[in-house]
Amino acid sequence: MDPRITPANAHVAARSLEGRLQAPRFVDPKARRIGPPVADLLRTPAGLRDRQLLHGESFEVLEIRDGYAFGQAGRDGYVGYVTAEALTDLPEPTHIVAARATHAYPAPDMKRPELCGLSFGTRLRVVSASGNFFETAEGWFVPKPHLRPANAPFKDPVTIAQLFFGTPYLWGGNSAWGIDCSGLVQAAYLACGLPCPGDSDQQEETLGTALPPDSPVQRGDILFWKGHVALAVDDRVMIHANAHHMAVAYEPVADAIARIVAQGDGPLTHHKRLLL
Repeated sequence: MDPRITPANAHVAARSLEGRLQAPRFVDPKARRIGPPVADLLRTPAGLRDRQLLHGESFEVLEIRDGYAFGQAGRDGYVGYVTAEALTDLPEPTHIVAARATHAYPAPDMKRPELCGLSFGTRLRVVSASGNFFETAEGWFVPKPHLRPANAPFKDPVTIAQLFFGTPYLWGGNSAWGIDCSGLVQAAYLACGLPCPGDSDQQEETLGTALPPDSPVQRGDILFWKGHVALAVDDRVMIHANAHHMAVAYEPVADAIARIVAQGDGPLTHHKRLLL
């Protein structure tokens, strides 16, 4: 079993795994939500970051021990640890942040000092409106143009990826303040209501239909290398979060293929297309 999507550790396992593996105890997960604007999803308590979760996203908690909660991200089933203080009990979201980033204010007044920044994909429950602002369940005020109903997905993943142009590269990042290659693809797909796992090897296994070698590239195609993924913008250019530019950047497909081979990271492993 892939430990990234198997909700079990040395102390506890999800009840859904009973009979499939051994564990000291099996428990039903408790649904919580992420409170800070961004929270790291860690491989081990106080360990390395695997992914990030955004405010309002769900997290299925199996155990809290020594200040860390072990569980599974609701968006993709990714397993890991978050700090216990990052968890809260927010109501079901009604809206998502649909701009690359926005601010939350203590009042419907853009001149007031902001409370925090919120990334694209942040999930909020709108409870009222005041002028050009929505009020959220947290008591925050967020500009109306920056929110979109959660039940109204976007249509084009590439358009979403392009929102992140210039965002700094961050290993394991999933926000407007730092994102990696698979985080960019996942943000684009989830915003369009399309399921998408968190890491590039998982995406290579599950997303789209593989095309024959040397197939023409078109907008929306997914290009994979070992440990890397990009989205085609058109028949010549792709967009990807990458360590070469240390940012989300555009790059000619042919140039990227040659550069990645030259730096020793191998050839294109798959050219895939989502067939709707």
